[in-house]
Amino acid sequence: MPEGDAIHRAARRLQPLVGEHVEVETPHARARAAINAAQYDGRRLESVTAHGKNLVFRFEGGLVIRSHLRMSGRLSVRARSEGRTGTPWLVMRGGELEAALWNGPVLEPHLRALAKLGPDILANPPGLDAMLTRMRAADPTRTVGETLLDQSVVSGIGNMWLAETLWRIGLSPWRLLRDVSEPTRRSALETAAATMSEAVENGRTPGRNVYRQAGRPCPRCGTRIESRGQGDANRIAYWCPGCQS
Repeated sequence: MPEGDAIHRAARRLQPLVGEHVEVETPHARARAAINAAQYDGRRLESVTAHGKNLVFRFEGGLVIRSHLRMSGRLSVRARSEGRTGTPWLVMRGGELEAALWNGPVLEPHLRALAKLGPDILANPPGLDAMLTRMRAADPTRTVGETLLDQSVVSGIGNMWLAETLWRIGLSPWRLLRDVSEPTRRSALETAAATMSEAVENGRTPGRNVYRQAGRPCPRCGTRIESRGQGDANRIAYWCPGCQS
């Protein structure tokens, strides 16, 4: 699933369309059932922003579209003269560019889902104090790994960034939240915000130290990296048992 940095990069790629009166189509039948393209067609696109793993399109007249790519969605931006094949869910065309959303399982004409989300880890500046407040109110018997993946606590962190962040600060994803000090919680959030922001600015995700590296030696201490499903959702955790004890 694309994580917060990928969604913020997607929002940046779409900025050339902002301010234009865009042509809007929903070629895919499931997309047509979700939103009425005629309501948006020809309206000025006022902004494209990211919140966690969500893309938000705002149009003149107060109309909005929320998109969540989940596991299957992808976004392409190309010259409208290039043409395309296939059946995208959503198409927006400006004077020179065309943006197409493919296999986008979530399209909504409202932003109600955003009200349930925690602060965006990639906000500028990130609301660390608000995130810490939500962590204090979270279930203290959950692991810190599950807590940081909870989008109602902090939005934008996924499996990859969770693994890399906790490895960087030497914290096990299996530590219970109640056993993680406030300074360590803040350090985890600060590290995630800094490294994810760097990935947005660089335009790419950096190399991985532990994520999907199970069985390989830890680049810091040489211990074999382990992986195992965690929590009710069975999200795969990756960690070094040597330096993330």
